[in-house]
Amino acid sequence: MGQPIHQVPAAIRRQLVIRSANFTLYGDLSARINTILRAAVPRVESYSIDECFLDLDGIRDREALVWELRARVERWTGIPNGIGIGSTKTLAKLANHVAKSAQRKPGSYPDAYAGVADLASLSPAVLVDVLAATPVGEVWGVGRRWSDKLQAQGIHTALQLRDAPRGQVLQDFGVTLARTQRELAGLACMGLEDVEPDRQQIMVSRSFGARVYDHDAVREALVSFAVRACEKLRQRNLVASAVGIFASTDAFDREAIQHHPQRAANLPGATSDSRLVAATVAQLSRRFLKQGLAYKKAGVWLMDLARPVDLQPELFGPATAGNERLMEVVDAINRRHGRGAIGLGATGWQSTPHWGMRQEHLSPRFTTAFSDLPVAYC
Repeated sequence: MGQPIHQVPAAIRRQLVIRSANFTLYGDLSARINTILRAAVPRVESYSIDECFLDLDGIRDREALVWELRARVERWTGIPNGIGIGSTKTLAKLANHVAKSAQRKPGSYPDAYAGVADLASLSPAVLVDVLAATPVGEVWGVGRRWSDKLQAQGIHTALQLRDAPRGQVLQDFGVTLARTQRELAGLACMGLEDVEPDRQQIMVSRSFGARVYDHDAVREALVSFAVRACEKLRQRNLVASAVGIFASTDAFDREAIQHHPQRAANLPGATSDSRLVAATVAQLSRRFLKQGLAYKKAGVWLMDLARPVDLQPELFGPATAGNERLMEVVDAINRRHGRGAIGLGATGWQSTPHWGMRQEHLSPRFTTAFSDLPVAYC
């Protein structure tokens, strides 16, 4: 997972079906699944593009409901899925791991858990068996570094983590893992966030399809990312007071000179106006890159985010900068006619950028583009 395709040996690549990233398709299918879930239960937290937490409080036959939901998602979207039930978020995530493992690896867990695993209804003795069979690295929130450190201390399973001295876990790993340990014991420390909290920053970055020697093209990419970040900002009714940029040469080319510059600056005022942010990014990108070097990745991040109503206004002026009405019109046009129907010239608008992603193996966008719909012949 996450391995660059060029690192996969050619003999293995010949046995694979290779697909380019298709974010439009992924996002639409994720939204469809969310719609299915929200129609069935009152509270849903969209944790990531392919994961959700559901609040099942007050539902009598919850296992019957989730079996039906699992079948409905697969029937209506074609997406195989697994569901885990637990008294805490961490136990629900662990139950989801059990459900998928029992389905994919027969013998790893009882076959009865394949597809749906309800750890909340298990007796304490059976739950102990499940926790003892789960490697500590599979626990939500335990990354590879913590997993190695825990195993060095003799903690190899979820059960051993749950029963480890709490003071020692807090001292050695901090409050985050201590919270995970309490959740494994059935003590809820993380509530359901059915309303997304305001973000502290927004970042847009991309790896280029090829190494880019043309620094004007990198600058064009940075401005494009700034415009996209502002779109996300406006979708959340937020404004930013600062912006940062970064670029990076190809980290996988160990023989090449490496350069990873970054800069940040305050904006003229708290704003979500793409023009003001793009102008600041363009200024930051001057003499930003080293001559003769090729760059493989770049990105923009917006900082000091806030809601306009929470800002302290100026004595003789508004609290925010920019033209909100103009941005509303731009967003409305792009929503109606498709992203890119209107844009800033500095982004290389409607041209094929040198820095664009390589998508020779892009799968069809069946659900969002009429041109990609399959054709049936009589």
